[in-house]
Amino acid sequence: MRQYYAHPQNAFWKLIGAIFDADGTLPYTRRVRILTAHHIALWDVLAAAERPGSLDSSIVHRSALVNDFAKFFRSHPRIRRVFFNGRKAEEMYRRFVLPKLGPGFEGIHYECLPSTSPAHAGMTFAKKLDRWRKIKEREK
Repeated sequence: MRQYYAHPQNAFWKLIGAIFDADGTLPYTRRVRILTAHHIALWDVLAAAERPGSLDSSIVHRSALVNDFAKFFRSHPRIRRVFFNGRKAEEMYRRFVLPKLGPGFEGIHYECLPSTSPAHAGMTFAKKLDRWRKIKEREK
């Protein structure tokens, strides 16, 4: 669908709706505007990768093509926090991006949030919401 978190069972947009008091079923462009209005960027760690099936755990590491975070951070120098949607995103970033990021980005704080994937059913929506509310907090 060329949309982030288009799977109807993924809790991402439901969480965003609850955090920002918005309807999580709005058209995609309006949901994205909610993020933008709150200074939130949404980007995959990987631009492309081979993944048999739908689980991130199936990503073939040797096929991973990472997005250019150094360029993105240089273009958006006020970024101070990066939140990962689940451990796999954090793992991929720390494995493929961080070692090559270079100097100048030491002030960025990283934090992993519980995955919004329906495959991560071991945590209730309420607990995920409690953890995800951090994205609304101002940088300290």
